[in-house]
Amino acid sequence: MILTKINFLEKRGSMIENNRNVIACQGVKGAFSHLTALEIFPDREICFYSTFEEALSAVEDGEAGYAVLPIENSAAGRVTDMHRLLAKTKLYVVAEHFFKIHHCLLGIASSQPETVKVVRSHPQALSQCASFLKTMGVKTESCGNTAAAALEVSLLKSAEVAAIASERAAELYGLKILKRNIEDFSFNTTRFWVLSRTPETGVDPEKAITSFVFWVANKPAVLYKCLGGFATNGIDLLRLESYVDPYHFFTSAGFLVDVACHQESGAFRRAMEELTFFSEKVKILGTYSADPLRSEMQKRQKENEK
Repeated sequence: MILTKINFLEKRGSMIENNRNVIACQGVKGAFSHLTALEIFPDREICFYSTFEEALSAVEDGEAGYAVLPIENSAAGRVTDMHRLLAKTKLYVVAEHFFKIHHCLLGIASSQPETVKVVRSHPQALSQCASFLKTMGVKTESCGNTAAAALEVSLLKSAEVAAIASERAAELYGLKILKRNIEDFSFNTTRFWVLSRTPETGVDPEKAITSFVFWVANKPAVLYKCLGGFATNGIDLLRLESYVDPYHFFTSAGFLVDVACHQESGAFRRAMEELTFFSEKVKILGTYSADPLRSEMQKRQKENEK
């Protein structure tokens, strides 16, 4: 599955020549973004940036060929800041990839679960392990990255402070795994996007997903009118999320949408005509192939519901 995705990306004739082998991701070695980037691009150089914005800028400026960034998690929902950045970025989404997240509680050699009083990690990881942390009765502290939290714990050398991070982070930073698989839900999966300076081409219409953002003024039934065209044209909405525009908090709203349709199809174009008419602004983020795990998990969930 991964090799197919890489080969598909490499067939793009308009791909960046300079630094195309460099992959940008946020965080440090051992972070889940790092592990995901390695899974998609096993033979590429991974370059780390402190923030999502810096990783996106690296691709925009030609320092890297792709950025691999998290967009949402099955348990904790959307990743903070990505909605705001996507509305401004000049990049295109060219692939999606689902990565199974297994969290570990990590401490120094002398640590034991009962000695831990403080647990550090990224807010998403803390949220994904909320029930486990409640049973521990510990204080939590947010960090910019799971692996960065592991690095901090290794440097602090206190048996009272632990981190939530990957097993790989424990190996990299010399920490002991106090507890494995502490996530609250067994199917704890994060969806990542691969972003590039040029849009994807040659996407199979039967497997296509198109993502876009749009903004509307606060008027009666405006969202209903904006999305009506997708219903009348038989297009499935896979995701619809609102987010706040800090500059127009009381007057308008923004939405991030995924639809199961190719942007070049007649149905999508007709739906977009209605959306454009009723909205203030529309920005297409890209059309790309659905990760095979999407249909596999949809099938499993339907079977479980029977």
